[in-house]
Amino acid sequence: MTTETAVASRVLSTGFATAEAAVAHFARRLTLEADVSDVQADLAAGVEGLVVVDSRAAVAWEQGHLPGALHLPTAEIAARAGELIPRTSAVVAYCWGPGCNGATRAALAFATLGYRVKEMIGGYEYWVREGFPVVTALGEVTAPVDPLTAPVAGATCAC
Repeated sequence: MTTETAVASRVLSTGFATAEAAVAHFARRLTLEADVSDVQADLAAGVEGLVVVDSRAAVAWEQGHLPGALHLPTAEIAARAGELIPRTSAVVAYCWGPGCNGATRAALAFATLGYRVKEMIGGYEYWVREGFPVVTALGEVTAPVDPLTAPVAGATCAC
């Protein structure tokens, strides 16, 4: 005689949001976040009015930054954003990566000033890992694609 034991599910035990709540939640996240692939596509396309801001310290900026990005450390946003970035701009803030909340703090500083702003999820780390170019003291360089973050063929994941 066999005895079957039901396995408790950690995923299913909390239930699910209604479809309406899920739509609201995920739509809201997309209004606040952009991924590196979408930012790269917009920069490559020359989307007007988009300003990508690197909120890291000078030493990090000099180590490498996104082509076309503006360097404005978080601590300087309140004092300098108005002179550097038109209020009608759409700002995308980035910092080191997912283990750092610097871009979140920078985005909050821009939002406090009344800017339309998104945080670039993945930050500089995922920009580099997805094989997009960065500007360094040696000029523009590109690292190999990390197969855990993007297709090695260089094509977008089309997600």
